[in-house]
Amino acid sequence: MSNIKVGIMGAAGYTGGELLRLLLHHPQVELAFAHSKSNAGNPIASIHRDLSGDTDMRFSSDHQADADVWFLCVGHGEARALLESTTVPDHVRIIDLSHDFRLAAHAKHAQRSFTYGLTELNRELIRSSSNIANPGCFATAIQLSLLPLAQAGILQTVHVTGITGATGAGQSLQTSLHFPWRANNISAYKTLTHQHLGEIGQSLAQISGNEAPSVHFIPWRGDFTRGIFSSACTTFEGSLEEAREMYAGFYASHPFTHLSPDPIDLKQVVNTNKCLLFLEKQGNQLVIHAAIDNLLKGAAGQAVQNMNLMFGLDETCGLQLKANFF
Repeated sequence: MSNIKVGIMGAAGYTGGELLRLLLHHPQVELAFAHSKSNAGNPIASIHRDLSGDTDMRFSSDHQADADVWFLCVGHGEARALLESTTVPDHVRIIDLSHDFRLAAHAKHAQRSFTYGLTELNRELIRSSSNIANPGCFATAIQLSLLPLAQAGILQTVHVTGITGATGAGQSLQTSLHFPWRANNISAYKTLTHQHLGEIGQSLAQISGNEAPSVHFIPWRGDFTRGIFSSACTTFEGSLEEAREMYAGFYASHPFTHLSPDPIDLKQVVNTNKCLLFLEKQGNQLVIHAAIDNLLKGAAGQAVQNMNLMFGLDETCGLQLKANFF
């Protein structure tokens, strides 16, 4: 097939930069434009300095170049506003990385209807969809921790803690991102009210066919750059071996989600599109640990995985990445 022509809206931010890194080396992609209002006219490599030598392209102030798909790497609330203020040709597919279209109640805009892009849940729907709402980063880790139990109809009330790196909050200036505050520090935020809870409950209800159980989530800000580590605890009456068999079977056909026989850590997944899971059990309590890179499996990598499925490519194309283990 001919190369997929790609445009990126909001290409100067963290997720835009990750998409550029992936797509510039994707064997089936041609980059049509990289839009940025604040950096229009500047060389891409002057902002994403690790791309020096990889591209001579500049950020564009418009989006007139022909494209097959747009990635929307804009802030929450901005994607819907962008589609309302911009004429997007009907043939252009959309992959939105914001929160705007993830919930079913908000998944339609004009003539466009968005499919929730968790590949381990909606792979076949994604293949036939023209518009994708890419999942949130914490939502990805937590859902992948719980989907097998929900599908089996045995998921009960869940308590989750999770910690994320500084890139999870984007590039906007705020006190909690300043180095003197973040270094040697940790804090909880949005306790039991995190915005990703809605999409988590929606997916659990979808796969189980029943009302989703309560998910009580306490997120933490961590003293590191990137990555998410979450630990979900729920009642499970079976044995640990039965739980492992359930998870291994559920993810057998999914190339990026793996059940580890050994304890996991962030260095195994940072700079990859993987989700690693590790199970522990004490009494009747099952703990599911998950680790992902928030900018890749939690954002740009998963978005490219969705693009691959939408255009009939192997979903791993351009995503065979090496972890920065040392």
